[in-house]
Amino acid sequence: MGRTIYFKNKPSILATSSISGPKEGEGSLKNYIETILKDDMFGEKTFEKAESKFLYHAIKKVIKNSNLTEKNIDCIIAGDLLNQIISSTFASRNFSVGFLGVYNACATFTESIILGSTFVDGGYLNNVICGTSSHFSSAERQYRYPLELGSTRSQLAQWTVTGAGTLILSNEDKSVKTECATIGKIVDFGVKDPFDMGAAMAPSASDTLVTHFKDTGRRPKDYDLIVTGDLGAFGSRIFKDLMWEKGYDVENQHVDCGELIYNIKEDEYQGGSGAGCSSVVFCSYLYKKLKDKSIKRLLLMSTGALLSSVSSQQGESIPGITHAVSFISE
Repeated sequence: MGRTIYFKNKPSILATSSISGPKEGEGSLKNYIETILKDDMFGEKTFEKAESKFLYHAIKKVIKNSNLTEKNIDCIIAGDLLNQIISSTFASRNFSVGFLGVYNACATFTESIILGSTFVDGGYLNNVICGTSSHFSSAERQYRYPLELGSTRSQLAQWTVTGAGTLILSNEDKSVKTECATIGKIVDFGVKDPFDMGAAMAPSASDTLVTHFKDTGRRPKDYDLIVTGDLGAFGSRIFKDLMWEKGYDVENQHVDCGELIYNIKEDEYQGGSGAGCSSVVFCSYLYKKLKDKSIKRLLLMSTGALLSSVSSQQGESIPGITHAVSFISE
């Protein structure tokens, strides 16, 4: 079994919801994202309050989309990138529902799904909301430099997605299900550049996927898509090279959420990142493709760089983490 969990009862996705800022709404997925805002402040006075409101909105909408009520929800499992995951805690304080706050940087979305699926599969909970959020402006001033400084961005830098995605895992029998998940381990190749997230996360993505293949006996061809969270353009190339070195060719199956969400051009550099990157992409585009059966089996691997502004300033390297969840459409 190794690091892979098999869900005997295959929890179903009851509904999803996605919301994004205007920049994401101009990208490739504009016809799939449920709510696209014209103003990324969302009527709030600070970026942090706006991010929390993004997640609150996505939680409210996913409950409505599922035809459930708040009373039917047993738990919210959510996380974000801000200190003390304040976006998630402040959004969830508006609901009279159990709350589990989680953090694995940009890998938090699949972490929440693994936990939610385990609770539902074991019969402990019936309906669980999983979700994450991020905001470009709140992340910039926490991890890099305040926007007011007008700092020049590195060509390796990614653009943190402004948005949130949520889904409800349920014991009801629906077409899109979680069938198994591989828990990632921390992998650190010594990358220290806080702008080069793709290089820091690619080794953990490779480790998790190789472990998944060995645990399950599967090969790349067993998946219609193998989707990483936010390696970006450069990180995706590193990831595919690492997989090739280990005997796996994923060229035909691999796509990256960070590359999907934006029309990559000069001002977006490597594409998207952030805890909201994989959740927005999955809860809009990928879920709809699973639901209409254009995709039959998909492996979602949210990738996370486990750094902080303090660790970077102290010269620490950036550990990476990647969790994988296999979804099927029946």
